[in-house]
Amino acid sequence: MFTLITQDGKARRGRFETAQGHFETPAFMNVATAGAVKGGLSSEDLSGAGCQVMLCNAYHLHLRPGDELIRRMGGLAAFTGWRRPTLTDSGGFQIFSLAKLRKIDENGVRFSSHIDGSEVFIGPEESVRIQSNLAGSIAMAFDECAEASAPYAYVRQSCERTLRWHERCKREMERLNRLDDTINKRQLLFGINQGACFDDLRIENMRRLTDMSFDGYALGGLAVGETAGEMYRVISTVEPHMPDAQIRYLMGVGTPVNIIEAVSRGIDLFDCVLPARNGRHGHLYTWNGILNIHNKIHAEDNEPIDTSCGCEVCKTYSRGYIRHLAQAKEILALRFGVMHNLHFYNELMSRIRSEIENKTFSGFHRKYAEVLDKRV
Repeated sequence: MFTLITQDGKARRGRFETAQGHFETPAFMNVATAGAVKGGLSSEDLSGAGCQVMLCNAYHLHLRPGDELIRRMGGLAAFTGWRRPTLTDSGGFQIFSLAKLRKIDENGVRFSSHIDGSEVFIGPEESVRIQSNLAGSIAMAFDECAEASAPYAYVRQSCERTLRWHERCKREMERLNRLDDTINKRQLLFGINQGACFDDLRIENMRRLTDMSFDGYALGGLAVGETAGEMYRVISTVEPHMPDAQIRYLMGVGTPVNIIEAVSRGIDLFDCVLPARNGRHGHLYTWNGILNIHNKIHAEDNEPIDTSCGCEVCKTYSRGYIRHLAQAKEILALRFGVMHNLHFYNELMSRIRSEIENKTFSGFHRKYAEVLDKRV
């Protein structure tokens, strides 16, 4: 599944094989929570932006349109038209994000649907069955994403319960992958490391996850309220205990600088809603920093968003025109912003891969960690 091609310091260049094709790492997964990237982008647009992997959310698709419906439609590949690798989140993050709408016990989690208030139960087996129906390339084990501020005793209890849930996920995935009517019988399962910002819990949890033998390992429970410095410390603390021969995924992260810093600490895979969300609000990434297209200075600007960008938006349209669309609240402004930002993120990952191959990543790290998150 994962092939480590070369390293430059801790930074790793690899390739990951799935039943639905391979992707080159380090990689960024474009977030299509409900089966589409917000901003009006199609599967063809994702391909044009250099996307290798699409991420969808099991909880949201379970509620609407329903994972059984998607199964009847042939799985996410047939349903969305995206024929490349797909990762499905387990619904575990919604334990954090929908904290006011859920109750946790050993069996799983009861949610009040954010759509209509009806009760929804998801446990380890239910999460894996939903993801099997969605038939993505990679499924995530069910976990609890504890708050960064949660007390030590609670986080330890949560980690223990998550490990028990992971064991149940493994058994259910193995059972489902043996069934004749399962769409993707080679669906992979990743385990998720938890422990908030407590080093001893993170290390213990990672060691026990490794003993359980997953197809890949994720760091969860980060970028949920802790500082960037705390996040980097946790990554550096856990990384020596992660298997060298398997892929490493940092969930929900992050800014371009977060990604560069995490790659320098040995991470291979990322996802985040930021590029699409910021694009919809006119905050556009460039190699000189973040540009706010709403600023009046761009009203008569004939330059593209980024003169060094090769996306279709930058090849065709000026800052002045895109600002006009934004001021007029035209939907096209949102689409252009998301298209550009996703292209930028995927180009960033391509540049990172090249720098690692050429053993020049440290210089790239020093140069761009200083500028990419700054406002232009």
